[in-house]
Amino acid sequence: MRGKMLAGSVLALAMAGTAARAGDPASPITVEAQKVFAASLPADDRQDFEFAEHGFLGTRADSLIKREDGQTAWDLSVYDFLKKPAPATVNPSLWRQAQLLAKNGLFQVSDRVWQVRGFDISNITFISGDTGWIIIDPLTMKETARAALELANAKLGARPVKAVIYTHSHSDHFGGVRGVVDEADVKAGKVAIVAPEGFMKEVAAENILAGNAMSRRAQYQFGVMLPPGVEGQITSGIGQNIAKGSITLIPPTITVDHTGQELTLDGVKIRFQYTPSTEAPAEMNLYFPDLRIVDMAENANVSMHNILTPRGALVRDSKAWADDLTESIRLFGDVSDTMITSHGWPRFGGAVVRAFLADHRDAYKYLHDQTVRMMNEGMTGDEIAAAIQLPPTLAKDWFNRGYYGSMSFNSRAVYQRYMGWYDGNPAHLAPQPPADAGKRYVAAMGGAAKVRAMAKDAIGKGDYAWAATLLNHAVMADDGDKEAKALLASTYDQLGYQAENSLWRNMYLTGADELRGGVRKLPGSLTPLDMIAALDSQMIFDVLAVRLNPQKAGDARLKMIFAFPDRNERFLVEVRNGVLVAQTAKGDEKVDASLTVARPLFLDSLFRGTSLVPKIMTGEVKLEGDRAAMGRLVGWFDAFPTDFPIVTRPN
Repeated sequence: MRGKMLAGSVLALAMAGTAARAGDPASPITVEAQKVFAASLPADDRQDFEFAEHGFLGTRADSLIKREDGQTAWDLSVYDFLKKPAPATVNPSLWRQAQLLAKNGLFQVSDRVWQVRGFDISNITFISGDTGWIIIDPLTMKETARAALELANAKLGARPVKAVIYTHSHSDHFGGVRGVVDEADVKAGKVAIVAPEGFMKEVAAENILAGNAMSRRAQYQFGVMLPPGVEGQITSGIGQNIAKGSITLIPPTITVDHTGQELTLDGVKIRFQYTPSTEAPAEMNLYFPDLRIVDMAENANVSMHNILTPRGALVRDSKAWADDLTESIRLFGDVSDTMITSHGWPRFGGAVVRAFLADHRDAYKYLHDQTVRMMNEGMTGDEIAAAIQLPPTLAKDWFNRGYYGSMSFNSRAVYQRYMGWYDGNPAHLAPQPPADAGKRYVAAMGGAAKVRAMAKDAIGKGDYAWAATLLNHAVMADDGDKEAKALLASTYDQLGYQAENSLWRNMYLTGADELRGGVRKLPGSLTPLDMIAALDSQMIFDVLAVRLNPQKAGDARLKMIFAFPDRNERFLVEVRNGVLVAQTAKGDEKVDASLTVARPLFLDSLFRGTSLVPKIMTGEVKLEGDRAAMGRLVGWFDAFPTDFPIVTRPN
């Protein structure tokens, strides 16, 4: 995903279980650090709590939202521990943010607008049209989206869904669509699906092509392998966590491609701001002129956002983001009484909305401009990250604090966008792989025992970042060094406990968890077939191209026709020089073999491993020409591991 999975890359991260692996308690140094941090916070500012509680109408009686297999997709009660005061194992500022985000249920925003919050990592918005619901961002999973719709219908009266709007191309904003609409109604024209231009392309690029690696790293970012609790996962900064259900996708029927474009859906007028270079490469804001409500999608948040999400993505354009917020202020600032977003809580009052947008814009602009200024003065990305801070006038805003993104991480991203990963120092032209570098560093420092001794000294002084650097080299040098792994896990505990940034906490604590007990196994594939099925066929072959292993293919050459009669499509697939190229077939190609198959069967074979042989034998699938060619082609593809190591490297 180039944005959040979620994106996603936030794919089907259903888990068999997350039994706790015991971590360390907060050290005396961490306890004292939390007290000092708490004293620095503007605790008297309670506006966020007022807004987050505004219009509460109730929540589900049953806290468990179940999947079709009977397992729990979401538990509304799992974060009840947040009702207590902050413990020493959680940064007090992050604890406050988690408390706000844990409020769940149906909330009235205005006479015609409601939100269900706390049922997933994102919000789902319901707008009452003339005859039914207009739904904005149907969550990540169909189970949680269905439960949200059921709650809205129960509290407000049942209505048919007339339109669904995807604000952008991250899966936590479209994945639950089949929980609120039937695709047959979409195809029949009864339900409109609205999305920004480029939506499907970006879904493929972010959620599918790099989906396996991003999903593995998303496990760290969102702490999905950690049990919720005071020593585990407590929030994701802009929402609680990712539900454990089924990601789905129905392609859009209406596209928004320019600012000022207007639609009237079920009697509700909507004016759009097209923002393709902001939080997602396909994104848009919405304004409801008759309601004086602006929906800022994920371009404005209850936290500083990520310019480069830790799970991986293309670097976002912080300048374009700030510029589009400037345009938002010009378009909507003087005509909006209420602002809603895809995460967090609304803001009420025209002056409040204008002040929020201006200060949020300034934070991104400051990030961009000052990073570039320091870069031009000769500072490297790491040096800038260590120095840059928001000025007090912006840092005082709770919504500019780093619960999800951070100035440190984001400044590196701005540097990377302009300069790349290389900092200009020739010593860094060809850095060694982590395991090789670890062995050399450990040897240079006098051996593993001395490295561990230096790390213990740093831990005793509360210099956890330096201890982590030392111990990381020791663990990379020797995966069997149990003492170093235990020390590093303990160090990550303290770094996680002190972190104000939710993602940093999740990543530290997930690293500690894996150092103690190895990678937790996920059942099945991380790639939701429903999302893949929604892609056009050329994109499917793009997915296959990145799975081709050139060492397996060697110098072999192969040409095949893939025909999908149910879609009247024929593709020529050629492998040469370790590269797979697919294009629409002309009809006169000389090939080694041809496969004629219904596309759903083809996808089921590719991504679920269902054999086509029985259907070839019965004639339902036709394989003509050199039958061995298909077997050769399939043998050249890699099956990506979903549990590759991150904090260790096998020696």
